[in-house]
Amino acid sequence: MQIYLPIAEVSVNAFTLIGLGGLVGVMSGLFGVGGGFLITPLLFFIGIPPAIAVATGANQVVASSVSGVLAHVKRKSVDFRMGGVLLAGGLVGSWLGVWVFTLLQRVGQVDLVVQLCYVVFLGLIGMMMLQESVRALHRSSKPGYRKRLHQHNWVHRWPLKVKFRASGLYISTFPPLLVGVAVGVLAAIMGVGGGFIMVPAMIYLLGMPTKVVVGTSLFQITFVTAFTTVMHAVSYNTVDMMLALLLIVGGVVGAQIGTTLGAKLRAEQLRILLALLVLVVCGKLALDLFLTPDDLYAIQPGIR
Repeated sequence: MQIYLPIAEVSVNAFTLIGLGGLVGVMSGLFGVGGGFLITPLLFFIGIPPAIAVATGANQVVASSVSGVLAHVKRKSVDFRMGGVLLAGGLVGSWLGVWVFTLLQRVGQVDLVVQLCYVVFLGLIGMMMLQESVRALHRSSKPGYRKRLHQHNWVHRWPLKVKFRASGLYISTFPPLLVGVAVGVLAAIMGVGGGFIMVPAMIYLLGMPTKVVVGTSLFQITFVTAFTTVMHAVSYNTVDMMLALLLIVGGVVGAQIGTTLGAKLRAEQLRILLALLVLVVCGKLALDLFLTPDDLYAIQPGIR
């Protein structure tokens, strides 16, 4: 069933969009990522202009994240204090990211920069996560292995420490704030929730236990991407509501399925699956940058 998207100015199959939303929803509930790192490139692949894909993809991330975080709240696996600190940094980062997005649009380099950011970030994060997760899985399979409750590093020596009871941490508020700022910038420029950056940072940098990372990540992603979506819609009119609605329908259902699946897998297995998914998307985007496109020139309407 073909439908016309008025803002994107293209025709697409409605069931394809619902299926994409459902796939990303499953990823959201399963891994604690908003799914923007997946939905935005997938929208590129089916012909949605990058500026529209970034803004509307963020809209779908909100729906998947809300659905996922509600399921985790029921299981009491959300650290609201940590989520609040990450959120404060994320709102500042979102504002900075929208400002950078504006500059890129003025010089006409949004499409290239967005795709390059995806290739670089997804490649680095995917390789690091895969390497660490395989090591962790190998160590846990050895007889007599005991997992350390907390991995202390240089971050735990920073001042202004606060106790995060749900995570069992006593650390400075500065590292979570900085992680939140970085995620906010990425949310605005790349149309992602930032979970693929934040989840590894929360596990490996802050030392949070995996059982609370997923829900806390979704809590922060919900508000940051909602703020980013509103700013894109008001400033540039790049949110296609018809596209967003179809993605949301699939995303909300998929998030509940993903949360159920996630409860049945070990933490190391979840991280390996996420790393492999990140690397696959990265490889496809990198290939598209090097291959000659079917249309060497394209005329697109300006974004006001």
